[in-house]
Amino acid sequence: MTDQRATDAVISGVVRLDKRTKDLTARLRPGDIAVIDHADIDLVAAETLVACGVGAVINVAESMTGRYPNQGPLVITRAGIPLIDEVDADLFDRLSEGQVVEVEGDVVRCGGKTVGQGVPLSVEAVSERLDVLRKSMGTELERFAENTISYLRQEKHLLLDEPDLPDIPVSFAGRHALIVVRGADYKEDLGLLKRTGYLRDLDPVLIGVDGGADALLESGCTPDVIIGDFDSVSEKALRCGAVLVVHGYLSGDAPGSKRLEALGLDHEIFRAAGTSEDIAMLLAFERGAELIVAVGSHTSMIDFLDKGRNGMASTVLVRMKVGSRLVDARGVSRLYHSTVRTVDIVLLIISALSALVVVGLMSEPVRLFVRSFWLAWR
Repeated sequence: MTDQRATDAVISGVVRLDKRTKDLTARLRPGDIAVIDHADIDLVAAETLVACGVGAVINVAESMTGRYPNQGPLVITRAGIPLIDEVDADLFDRLSEGQVVEVEGDVVRCGGKTVGQGVPLSVEAVSERLDVLRKSMGTELERFAENTISYLRQEKHLLLDEPDLPDIPVSFAGRHALIVVRGADYKEDLGLLKRTGYLRDLDPVLIGVDGGADALLESGCTPDVIIGDFDSVSEKALRCGAVLVVHGYLSGDAPGSKRLEALGLDHEIFRAAGTSEDIAMLLAFERGAELIVAVGSHTSMIDFLDKGRNGMASTVLVRMKVGSRLVDARGVSRLYHSTVRTVDIVLLIISALSALVVVGLMSEPVRLFVRSFWLAWR
């Protein structure tokens, strides 16, 4: 997907390297050069890189393998950030964190020497690639559907069985539960819920799913519960006072416990199949939440392919179980925009002036002044 229209401007900055993009973004500063190993860059990873203000993104993998139309590369290039694809895999060995590197076209230099070369991507090239991939989704869709059906057989207990819930000191009964996941549009939807007064007036139980806990803190809210694998949650969020629930697997493994034990933090384990956001919904439902509001949740095939999952059985089953109690806030910010029209402002001013005139004319001093002025004028 070479494109000579990609920028040839020289970009210089401090290099930051990590093969896990979500770990890297915690260290990035504006202007840094991000070196990643991320096949099929997903939407959330791309939005986070853009929000960090990186000067350029160097990927040793293919940012678009062609498996499905992932939106991440388009987000990066549209933001005007150079994206260099398929750079030599040993770039991680040639560079060290903190070195200053230069990116020019398809070349990466350090200390004046070329250390890597790749394929620069542009908005036009990525857009054209996406159009092709959207038209050839049939095979991937069929494979995804088959996997989902297969997983349905394995995960049917999510719908049929009573889960072994963790004992946590948080009351859900009769309250709303707001579950925040760092998925598409989470910032916009969370911001809208805050501006409309929902968070203040309804006082829902706030559940952060992994990085969703940091999203809540960034919005000025403190999560009541944090649930997940704890591989993408900041230590600040872990120490905010929330109840910590590790997503354990039916095999008995609970990888998130290791980090919390190392930090000396108390936690509970919830063993269940599915994703962490699925079991967050199950927890709220089984503990008697009146309404479950999901922000940034994953609901489409593209969402799940972005997460590296080949099926969405658990999400189908859980949403069948929670039924009418679930409200998906995803996309609310696109549907509703609180705007004030110019004509509304003019009418408001006219109404206010009219009210002042009426009040003034009813005032005895004002009436005496007007009468005296009238007699004098006559």
